[in-house]
Amino acid sequence: MRVMAAQALSLATALLEARGAEPSHARLQAEVLVEAELRGHPSHGLQRLPRLLARIDRGLIAPNATGSQTWAGSAFLAVDGEAGLGPVVAHAAIEQLVDRVEQTGIAIAGIRDANHLGMLAVYVQSIACRGLIGIVLTSSEALVHPHGGDKAMMGTNPVAIGMPTSGEPYILDMATSVVSMGKIHDYALKGEPISQGWALGPDGAPTLDAQRAKSGSIAPFGGAKGYGLGLGFELLVAGIAGTPPAPDVRGTLDADHRANKGDVIIIVKPGSAGVGAAVSGYLDMVRDSKSDGGTVTIPGDRSRQRRQHAISEGFEVDPRVWEELVAAGSGIPASVRKSYHEYV
Repeated sequence: MRVMAAQALSLATALLEARGAEPSHARLQAEVLVEAELRGHPSHGLQRLPRLLARIDRGLIAPNATGSQTWAGSAFLAVDGEAGLGPVVAHAAIEQLVDRVEQTGIAIAGIRDANHLGMLAVYVQSIACRGLIGIVLTSSEALVHPHGGDKAMMGTNPVAIGMPTSGEPYILDMATSVVSMGKIHDYALKGEPISQGWALGPDGAPTLDAQRAKSGSIAPFGGAKGYGLGLGFELLVAGIAGTPPAPDVRGTLDADHRANKGDVIIIVKPGSAGVGAAVSGYLDMVRDSKSDGGTVTIPGDRSRQRRQHAISEGFEVDPRVWEELVAAGSGIPASVRKSYHEYV
């Protein structure tokens, strides 16, 4: 079914508020989920909201925590997320880093004990739109098998990079696995087969069954090189944030365990005032580099196009997900619901 962004944002915000999240926290978490839908990544969108609500209900998320922040060095911010909502804790850390980077040129946050961040592009775009360079890394449960292996030993370990330009920022957001586990869950929800080479089943054999893949392992992207990069990010996040490696991580895909993965946010002040224009010129050259006159896309181009279309036309949501959320909304107190647009 097709849903408009305002509908989804209103419902998600109200559901979070009804569970005790203060309005600004509820809105921020809802915006991250809806932004994923707008950009064509439902695996990080509304289908994650029921799990977030269940985690709040079970005391695994403290919806009003912003994290405890300690400057452990002139440019390093150690953050205890205190079981807060991932976007809330991350944005609070970003504000601290943005202030500090004016003095230090680079500032890094290592975050532990915060919940799932969602789509990382949201964070680096926020940083790049301030004229700064942003890099975000995060870890997860053991979901990815090593190159040549058949057992999940690493996280999907995504990375996002945001670079300011004279126009729309350059945004890269990618997992170091072939796909995210969220996408596997999305295929399982829809009852659709996954693609060849995406995953192994629990017996270590290749599978096209998304349900079997959920309890198996995902392939690293790019063979040995992607495996090496993913393992490197795993070690960086664990080392900087002081969090466990993937086999001991819990809490991003379940409603039973406190989240204990790690996040790293790096902000860099560009070396020159003209970097935005230089980057824009270079990216335009890349776009125009196809010899037959066609256009090469830059990471972030298609996502922006999907977003523009979804803002005006809405986006598709699995009816079962929407019905579950609307049913949950039937219990929202009038004092919360009346503050928002009608959503059904």
